[in-house]
Amino acid sequence: MRAGRPLKRWRWVGAFGPDLMLCAGEARIGPLPQRWWAVVERDGALIERTSVGSAGLSLAGDAVRVESRRARIDVRFEADPGCQAVEVVSPSGSGDGWVWTRKLAGLPARGTVELRGRRRAVELAAVIDDSAGYHARHTAWRWTIGVGRAETGERVAWNLVAGVHEGAAASERTVWVDGAEAEVGAARFAADLSRVEVDGGGTLDFTEWAAREHRTNVLVMRSAYRQPFGTFAGELPGGLRLAEGYGVMEEHDVRW
Repeated sequence: MRAGRPLKRWRWVGAFGPDLMLCAGEARIGPLPQRWWAVVERDGALIERTSVGSAGLSLAGDAVRVESRRARIDVRFEADPGCQAVEVVSPSGSGDGWVWTRKLAGLPARGTVELRGRRRAVELAAVIDDSAGYHARHTAWRWTIGVGRAETGERVAWNLVAGVHEGAAASERTVWVDGAEAEVGAARFAADLSRVEVDGGGTLDFTEWAAREHRTNVLVMRSAYRQPFGTFAGELPGGLRLAEGYGVMEEHDVRW
């Protein structure tokens, strides 16, 4: 605890491609744990599980493994020395509250996914979000993270947010081009998460495949959460136009 606020901490990982996307995560709010995973296919089919227990998930080191009646996942992220992480600490709320995050996007990810008895090899691009802190009692954000390729051939990734770590400088807003990171301007999200615009140039339009959604209202915690997976089109800050783009949008409004 710090100034009456419990420590919140989580790891969220995603891996994205043109036909299949997945995510997995584990979080704690004070002593309360939660784990989840999801797999989404291009046709909108979504298989997911969220639990206070293991959820059949192993999320250790550089691998995601799920053993479930509905899905089996064994995907490993590969280190890329040329891919730079962004790490930020920001104040949160009144007093001496603070929040921290470390984001890394564009790592190669390979393995297998088995759905409905069909096992397939996958080659995806992965992102990792490690976060912790003593967030304000009421916290709300909109966020997108994704990967893709520019029309001129560069590997690209992005992490854009409004609501947390959004200072004019030293924010977490980042675009990666062939692994090299650069901070970008403030992000503005459409209310329906169909678009994000960046000050100084750059607009991404989003087409949803399917969404994870959860609402919680227990004791002193209330949460409304939506995270759609899908494809992106448009232009990144710096003028690079996407030939292909895959990832998530997210909105989270929580009292914790």
